Formats: sequence, structure tokens, C-alpha cells
Amino acid sequence: MFRILQKAWQAGGRMERYPASQARTKNSFRGKPAFELEVWKDARPAACACPTGAIQSRDEDMRRQVKIDLGRCIFCGLCEAASGGEGVRMTPEFELAVADRQQLMISAEYALNPDGSHRRLISAAREGAEPVKKVEAAGRRLASAVRRVLGRSLSIRQVDAGSCNGCELEIGALGNPIYDIERFGIHFVASPRHADMLLVTGPVTRNMELALRKTYDATPEPRLVVAVGACGISGGIFGTNYATRGGIDQVIPVDVYIPGCPPRPEALLHGILLAVGRLSSSTGRGCPAEER
Repeated sequence: MFRILQKAWQAGGRMERYPASQARTKNSFRGKPAFELEVWKDARPAACACPTGAIQSRDEDMRRQVKIDLGRCIFCGLCEAASGGEGVRMTPEFELAVADRQQLMISAEYALNPDGSHRRLISAAREGAEPVKKVEAAGRRLASAVRRVLGRSLSIRQVDAGSCNGCELEIGALGNPIYDIERFGIHFVASPRHADMLLVTGPVTRNMELALRKTYDATPEPRLVVAVGACGISGGIFGTNYATRGGIDQVIPVDVYIPGCPPRPEALLHGILLAVGRLSSSTGRGCPAEER
């Protein structure tokens, strides 16, 4: 027993301090692809290489309309390779959770050369506002926000609507000693009747559609729904077909979307922080915990 305690003391703490401090990512980690639209020479190779259709292009009258959907992106890096490193590069950015699905959309219009390459950028727009970036401040406010809005804790029911279990591995990591999500007063529960939030993964399979609806109905209001990963947002690599409905919002309302395939634990925490902030502003419930 004393040897174990001695080794634990020598090893020291290994808990990740995120979001109070910046997350540690390896150089090989692939996060959000950054699109430098002004220098992008040709969108067609990236669109052809994308396995989920996250990049789409359409030509008409010597002009090209390009649409990018980060909600479909699985961060595979094929777009960067197909573009030869010009105009597309993979970044370590993972704080991409948004409350509006349209915030994950980017559109651009190009004038074309005779060979089909881009002559110049005519216009570019992001469909919604920029994602929340100040996660450090959100983390400092989380404990008080959870107490103010939901009492002394936030209870999450995780629902697998048909995923490959990649997202479940990252969600499971939230409870280990490295990330220790319970330090924020957040814990997972077994029943939706005890939950404040549904954390839903996977494209909604036809077999799980009714179960997901019943789980949503069983969750008491005010309730939050967070769609996890590319599959949860858009159907991801599975898409919409005879077996799947696609994204979670095709079945139940979604409050926050967390891109990734799968999103890392810090990205999940970032989305939960955003969801808590949205609940605080939308419901107007500001009763102190002591009054409950």
C-alpha cells in the first residue's frame, strides 16, 4: 500500500487543465481545415477527394460556386493533399462547437480561367457568426453557470443513435483522471428522466429513430441536445440512406453541434460549455442554487 502511495506521489498529477489552460496537441493532430480562399487555385480536386461531400463545387457561365460544410468534415486531410498544400491546410484547431448549424458553412464564388482553374475570388462568406472562441472564460464561468441554471450539477444522458463508437471512446475519456469532467459538477446519468442534457452520437439509424424520440420526450424541460461528431451533425461518412436518417436534427431539435470524427475530449467539453451558456440566455432561469 505504501509503495503504491509512494509511486503515485512521485508520478504527480496528470490532470488536463483545459479549459483554464491551452490544450496540448501533437504536431500530427488534424483539426479544422483552413481554407485560404484567395490563393485556392482549384476546388475541384478537393471536392472529388472529399469522402463525405463536405466540399462541393458547381460551374456555370465561367463562374464556380464552392460550398464547404464543416459539419460534414471528418478531418481526414484528403482535401489538403488534393490541393497540393495551396489554399487548404490542416490546423490543430478543435474548438468548433456552434449553436447554429449555419455557422459551419462557408461559401465562395470564383471567376474561372479557360482551363477551369480559379482566376480570381469574386466573393466569400461564412453563413453564420464565428464560433465561440473564448473557451477559457467560459470554463471559469461554468461552475457558477451550472449552479445558477440547473442547481448544483449538470446531468448528461449519452445516447448512441447508431455510431461506430469512436465518439463514445472520447466521451468515456471525459470521466477519466486526465480530463475529470466531474470537477465541473458535470456527471453522466443512466436515465433521461434524470438528465438535463442529451449528448447524442452517430447518424440516426431507422431502428434507433423511435428510441431517440422517446428519450427526448422523457427528458424533463428545460432540456438541451448536443449533436456529437460529423455523423451526429450531418450523417458523416454514412450520410442519409435506406438505413439512416442522417443528422440528429432530422429527428429532434439540436442546441449545439460539435464537429469532429471523433471530436477530442476538449472539443466535447467546449461544446458542453457552449450549451450551458445557451441555456442560461434562452430560458431566463437565473435562480441561485440556494433558492432551489
